[in-house]
Amino acid sequence: MTIRLGVMGGTFNPPHRGHLEAARHVRAALGLDRVLFVPNNIPPHKRMPAHSATTAQRFEMVGLMVRDEPWAALSTIEVDRGGASYTVETLRALAGEGQALALIIGTDMLMTLEQWREPAEICRLATLATVARSEDDRAALRRQAARLQGLYGADVRLVDCPALPVSSTQLREQGGFDCLTPPAVAAYIEEHHLYR
Repeated sequence: MTIRLGVMGGTFNPPHRGHLEAARHVRAALGLDRVLFVPNNIPPHKRMPAHSATTAQRFEMVGLMVRDEPWAALSTIEVDRGGASYTVETLRALAGEGQALALIIGTDMLMTLEQWREPAEICRLATLATVARSEDDRAALRRQAARLQGLYGADVRLVDCPALPVSSTQLREQGGFDCLTPPAVAAYIEEHHLYR
């Protein structure tokens, strides 16, 4: 029996409840067996902002975020590989293990997928799943899904999810860790004096 595996990558700087909720809704909608959370080693398309957590700290925080979620797991694949982290390389490695893959990406990522390394191969290797948070989102995402289907034969699934207005950037700039990150992550941020 083929395992249906969700893959959620990113900087997770820091990981927050929005990541968990999006993954939880996609898992339910697509009938996934598990979701792998994959912290990247070095993001290829953006510089890490000042006062960011280190790669090791981001990795530890994601581990804390998923430790009580039986359907979720932390993956070391991009950190172990080292260097810049490219989604297509991660998907190739996971697909080689005989799993059906669903790549869980944010709406902004879906809208810029054509700028990623080997977008056609990404679409061949995985279903793309993104969370639609509003009707405006849905309209733009439906247009982009149709475009990617025409360009690459992409299978794009739009999943409804109650809006959780949180982003890692917002958390770094404004705080709110106690409310918007799992308690173990908030405690880790406090203990290590992160994002100050």
